[in-house]
Amino acid sequence: MNRAIGPAVALIAVLAMIGYIIFGPTGLYAWGDYSQSVEKKRVILTELAKKQGELQNRVNLLDRRRVDPDLADEYVREKLGVMHPDEIAIPVEPGAKP
Repeated sequence: MNRAIGPAVALIAVLAMIGYIIFGPTGLYAWGDYSQSVEKKRVILTELAKKQGELQNRVNLLDRRRVDPDLADEYVREKLGVMHPDEIAIPVEPGAKP
């Protein structure tokens, strides 16, 4: 009986390691979740990169050395809430084309 305790403990340890390899948080079953998560993150990264490009373009247009007059006028009017009495504000969607 004493001779069987050592191999039994070793077998239990090996089975526990195999179970952890298959069912653990970084195991074989988790790989499918990782690939789906990576795809979702890539979509989010693409959207954020597009938004970053738009914001960088706006920053470039507001550069102190070469300000776009139309954008500066729009920005000042938006922040200060200033309009001429004969002007009409027409909100336009950012992606809409005239």
